[in-house]
Amino acid sequence: MAFRILVIDDETAIREAIRMTLEYEGYRIDEARSGQDGIDKATRTAAPYDAILLDIKMPVLDGIEVLENLKEQHVPSPVIMVSGHGDISTAVECTKRGAFDFLEKPLNRDKLLLSVRNAVRQQKLEEEVGELREREARDYQLVGESSSMKELKSQIELAAPTKATVLITGESGTGKELVAREIHRRSSRAAQPFIQVNCAAIPEELIESELFGHEKGSFTGAVRKQTGKFVAADGGTIFLDEIGDMSLRTQAKVLRVLQEGEVEPVGSATVIKVDVRVIAATNKELTEEIRAGRFREDLFYRLNVIPVRTPPLRERKDDIPLLAQHFATMFSAQYNRPAKKFTPAAQKALQDAAWRGNVRELRNMIERLVIMVPSDTIDITDLPSEFFRAAGDIIATAMRLATLQDFKDEAEKAFILAKLRENGWNVSKTAEAIDTPRSNLYKKIEQYNIKREGGGTMAASDRDEGEKQG
Repeated sequence: MAFRILVIDDETAIREAIRMTLEYEGYRIDEARSGQDGIDKATRTAAPYDAILLDIKMPVLDGIEVLENLKEQHVPSPVIMVSGHGDISTAVECTKRGAFDFLEKPLNRDKLLLSVRNAVRQQKLEEEVGELREREARDYQLVGESSSMKELKSQIELAAPTKATVLITGESGTGKELVAREIHRRSSRAAQPFIQVNCAAIPEELIESELFGHEKGSFTGAVRKQTGKFVAADGGTIFLDEIGDMSLRTQAKVLRVLQEGEVEPVGSATVIKVDVRVIAATNKELTEEIRAGRFREDLFYRLNVIPVRTPPLRERKDDIPLLAQHFATMFSAQYNRPAKKFTPAAQKALQDAAWRGNVRELRNMIERLVIMVPSDTIDITDLPSEFFRAAGDIIATAMRLATLQDFKDEAEKAFILAKLRENGWNVSKTAEAIDTPRSNLYKKIEQYNIKREGGGTMAASDRDEGEKQG
């Protein structure tokens, strides 16, 4: 399909010369003989022009006024300004107002073709980026209508328009990166970079170079100058994932960025000013890390301006059928497979599962099912054998134990542990859920030495909390 170019110029001879040159190269040309005519054509076309050539000196509406009007109406086409009285100041002024390029009359054929070719390429790249962003928004949208998801979406809506730092907490696999991207996508920085850094995946000796950049020769292996992630994110958002794994030394430097808005590359005495919104995430309890001396309290308060918690899947079981169908539809399209549906039995089995890996684990399983199940319907019999491993584990445990009482104790311990996880380690809720007095549940927790994930015995920590509340 030929690329479409709009030529706006009040001189017929100029329009004709440009049209003949570009049509010879395979472009489709529309002409406008005045500024207003050009605005009308550019804003009323069904699909945006791939480029616009705009003369500056025209009666009534000059080219600068037309350019401003097109930008105000969000016409996406790149605009090449043309002038017979051009100078550097005019070119700079056009560029500041959003022009893609500036050409002087009389037009040089090669320069004209090069400028139009570059403008068309730029337009196509921007369209592709837009399509990728739309696809990303569809594929990685926050799915769910449970009360915990409604609360999360409300928090995102409040956080997105601000410049404040955000601290996202939650278990692994609950979608912390997705939340960070959604906050960025809804913010005024959406068109600017979103830079992700996994603090746990980068060796300690390289993390500062990765974040702040380095000068050539600043350390062994630094064979060239490198720009850091904070500078790369200038104007946009940096997402510091697993910040709880960051060393105290690096934490101090991140604190400086938040306080001063500047970075100092490794091996450099020069500071670089940056305008970056920081979103951090962790699956650790940072208040406990502070008490243990592993995390800076001042950095915590700088990051925790807007706290956001991603709920585990066990707190939003009603969302599991929606999530499963969302992933099934997404992966069916991705792998060019027939759209998959779940039987009620399969949905119930998915809802009843523990999902210790949360949404990530569910997503991976659905991807596998879409690939492996040939029919359009996924039934409970299609679920992989390891999905039912919990029941098999109980039988295997029974074979290793000496007495019936030993088996009963082991099963009871596993049951209580599963229910505590399911109820967010809240003893009162768990006792109510399993229909037993809270005092009896405390005894069982102590009897089996059940400990809350993250340290400390459940009985002691939860009782203390209850006494404080009482």
